[in-house]
Parts: sequence; C-alpha cells; structure tokens
Amino acid sequence: MVQSETPRRAALVTGGARGIGRAACLALAAEDMNIAVSYAGSAAAAEQTAADCRALGVQAVALQADVRRPEACKQLVEDAAAAFGRLDVLVNNAGVTADKLLLQMTEADFDAVIETNLKGAFFCTKAAARLMMRQRYGRIISVSSVVGLHGNAGQANYAASKAGLIGLMKSVAKEYASRGVTANTVAPGFITTDMTAAMPEAARAAASAAIPMGKPGRPEDVAAAIAFLAGERAGYITGQLLCIDGGMGM
Repeated sequence: MVQSETPRRAALVTGGARGIGRAACLALAAEDMNIAVSYAGSAAAAEQTAADCRALGVQAVALQADVRRPEACKQLVEDAAAAFGRLDVLVNNAGVTADKLLLQMTEADFDAVIETNLKGAFFCTKAAARLMMRQRYGRIISVSSVVGLHGNAGQANYAASKAGLIGLMKSVAKEYASRGVTANTVAPGFITTDMTAAMPEAARAAASAAIPMGKPGRPEDVAAAIAFLAGERAGYITGQLLCIDGGMGM
C-alpha cells in the first residue's frame, strides 16, 4: 500500500457497489485514499465494497443517493466530505442502459439514461467542484464508453449520454485548471461486468472478435487508469480522454 506523509486523500465513487465502480473503489483504496461508495439500490453490495476497502487499511463508508436529483447529489458530496474531513477525488461512474432501436425508443427511455449517466455527473461535479476549488486541489474522472465515440445500434440514448460526458469534462477542465482541479474521462470498451454478462453469448463472442487483443477487458483494467488519473502523478493531465478498449476503437 502506498503511504503518504500528507493527510490521506478522500474519494467519492458513484455507482461504486459493483463492476467498474467497485474496482475503482478498491484501486483508490490501494493508493491509500479513504472511500465513499455511492449506490442507488444495492446496499449490501455497497457495504461489502466499503468493507473490502477498509480491509486495505483506509476508512470507507457507503452512501445512498439518487444521482438524478440535484439536491441528492449535493447532499452526497457534503456527506462524503464530512465523513473524511475533505474530498479530493470524484469518480462519476453511475450509469444505466435502456436499449432500443431509435424508432422504438420512447422519450422516457431516452430521459432515463440521460438523467442518470449525464445529468447525474453534472450535478455531482458541480457540487464537488465548489469544494475542490476552495481547497485548490481536485481530481474529477468520468466514466464514458467507446460507444460515446463510435455509437452503437440500439443505444442512441446511451451513446448520447456517454458522448456528453466527454464534452462536460473538457469544459470543466478549462474552467478549473487554474484552481488545481483536473477533469478527465476514461472510455472503457467491452468489459466483463454484470451489464455485459446479460448479453447473448453470440453478441459477446462478436464483441470479443472485434477487439485486436482478442478478449474483453476487466473492471480492474479500467480502475487502474482511474487510479492513475486520480493521483499526484497525473497533476498535469486535464481535459483528456483515455480509451481502455484493447484497441477496439482503432
């Protein structure tokens, strides 16, 4: 575990109970950061992630929040900062899907994905930026997707939300760079999570075949990139997009 002479930094990870979010919590904890695990409905999974972080020697709490609501995001950020006396890192990872072809997609289908994936990141980033700006230090990382770069049939809502995150982070990067706050985006490709496990076997095989490395990635692959961008060594990196896709987007 990395030991620091400075006060231990603290991170908030939305959608931290499972998949990439859980892996990010553990990776940040391994870098000696206290962790706030934000979840929507998976209380048991969030508590388990927090317990696993504590086993790495840091403090960790599980915090429930509906990121679609601005007041809930503001309270989430305040609670995370209160738990540890500071908040240095925000990982916007909460996300949902509601896949349908465009002509079958309803306004409700579209809004549900935008509200969680994009507006939730906006609300959390706005609340966290206020704290980070005052302390003149912060790392904001949003989890986009290669779908946000290339699109995907049946995922117009998801692609729009993930593309929006890229623009959001670039704008935040320009607004707060002078205050010591960085904002970056990671774009995972085909990663083994609960979401991809629900895909038909043929679809998973086709996706793997499209990857030059010939295999899907792991949540830990994405978490390693998040941990780097959240750390001291990435202090001169902002407004960037890092694809973690095994070459899928080439």
